[in-house]
Amino acid sequence: MNTNNRSLLYKFFSLLSVVRGYNILVLIAAQYLAAIFIFSDSKKLKPILLDWHLLYLVLATVSVVASGYIINNFYDVKADRINRPLKSGLDAYIKQETKLSLYFILNFIGFCFGWLVSWKAALFFAVYIFAIWFYSHKLKRYPLTSVFSATVLTILPFFVVFIHYKNFSTVIFIHACFLFLVIMVRELIKELENIKGTIANNYKTFPVAYGEKKTKQLILFLLILTLVPVAFLFNYPAIEFMKYYFYVAGIILMLVGLFLQKATHKNQYRLLHNVLKILLLIGVFSLLFIDKSLILDKVVNVLD
Repeated sequence: MNTNNRSLLYKFFSLLSVVRGYNILVLIAAQYLAAIFIFSDSKKLKPILLDWHLLYLVLATVSVVASGYIINNFYDVKADRINRPLKSGLDAYIKQETKLSLYFILNFIGFCFGWLVSWKAALFFAVYIFAIWFYSHKLKRYPLTSVFSATVLTILPFFVVFIHYKNFSTVIFIHACFLFLVIMVRELIKELENIKGTIANNYKTFPVAYGEKKTKQLILFLLILTLVPVAFLFNYPAIEFMKYYFYVAGIILMLVGLFLQKATHKNQYRLLHNVLKILLLIGVFSLLFIDKSLILDKVVNVLD
C-alpha cells in the first residue's frame, strides 16, 4: 500500500471515529426497529421499508447526529487528549477546519431531508441542530444540565419517528422513562470516567462539582428508579418475550450498582459504561419480541 492510499485509509477511519460510525449504525437500526415494531400500525413490513418520509427522517437524523459528534469532538479536543489519547490521535488525521466544514454540510443535508418531509420536520431538525450545538458549547460545562441535556438529545431521534406515525401508547411512554433513566446513569458514569479531561477543560460536571461519592449516590438513586417503569411494563402483555430482557436488565443494573461502589479507576468506570452501552444495544434488538398488535392502545394526531 503506497503512502497516498495509506493516508486516505487513515483519514477514512479518522472520519468514522469522529462521527462515531458504530453509534450511527445502531441509531439507524434502532429507528427502523422502533418504526416496525412499535410506532407503525401497519402489520406488513414492506410499507414501512418503502416509506420515503421515514427514510428522509432517518437520513436527516443521521446527518444531524453525525454533525453533533463532530462539533462535540471540536470543543472537546483538549479533554480527549487526556481521556482518549488513542482516539484523539486517530481523530487528528482530519484537520479542525475540515471538521467544521463537514459539520455545516451535514447540518444543511439534515435540514434539507427534513424539509422533504414537511416544514415542521425541518423546523424540528433546525431546533435539534441548535440544541446539540448549545449542549456542546455551554450545557455540558455545568452539573446536571450536561447529563439531562445529553439524555434528552439521545432520545429525540426516536421522538421524531413517534411524531411521524402519530401513535401514542402507555407502553411507549413507560419504556421511554426506563431508557431515560438508564441513559442518565450511563452519562454520569461517563463523567466519572472522563473526570481528568473534564477538569482540564474547566467543565463543572456533577463529579467535578460534587465529588465522586455524591455522584455514585445519585447513580444508585437512578438505578433504583429504573425498577419503577420495569414493574409497570410487566403488567402489559404487549412486551411478550421482551420481559426476559427486563429480567436480565434488572440483574445487570443491580450488579452495576454494586460494582460502582468499589470502582475508583478510569478503567473500572469505562467497563461499567460499556456494559450499559451493550445493555441498551440489546434493548434495541429486543424490540423484535414486542407484540405490536397489543401496543397501539391509543392514537393521538399530534400534528393535526
